[in-house]
Amino acid sequence: MAKQFWKGSTLLAPVPAALVTCGTMDDPNVLTIGWTGIVCTRPPMTYISVRPERYSHDIIKKSGEFVINLTTSAMCRETDLCGVKSGKDTDKFALCGLHTAPAQKVAAPIIEECPISIECRVTEEKLLGSHTMFLAEIIGIDADEKYIDSKGKLNLQQCGLMAFAHGEYFALGRKLGDFGFSVRKKKKHRKPPKASG
Repeated sequence: MAKQFWKGSTLLAPVPAALVTCGTMDDPNVLTIGWTGIVCTRPPMTYISVRPERYSHDIIKKSGEFVINLTTSAMCRETDLCGVKSGKDTDKFALCGLHTAPAQKVAAPIIEECPISIECRVTEEKLLGSHTMFLAEIIGIDADEKYIDSKGKLNLQQCGLMAFAHGEYFALGRKLGDFGFSVRKKKKHRKPPKASG
């Protein structure tokens, strides 16, 4: 198989197309973030990378808090708009018809239309070049009850989550397996006992 070698770039995909909220319920802002992920399990840690010229950058820097709201494919247009408009001169919530609700542990609001909202508190920030990375502890999750089954399991497959890959948005497809399925032993089916007679 022939492969071309390209210089280093941001071609790691897919990534979430997340709506990050910051500020307060009285003065909220939202921006679209693709540069985010999990960096640690215990404690649960995440990060977002934000350009210093973005309006939200200084809000997050001062408050030390933000919420990562996962988006659905039905929210594609709204997610894109929040990435190209500035909260400095636009009420992006009104423009996109998005509704805020109070978070449980941080001042920044959550977005009602998003199935999952991840409340975060900044522990460290680092200017890496074009972006500042805000490293943060995940201090709470707000999950839409309609995606939680009677056993308390969150069914993300039903959310219709959206992803971002190299400048394009994609609807996530069908479930292919779950973690560890490739090595999991299959359960043996017991044969019913033979009737005595």
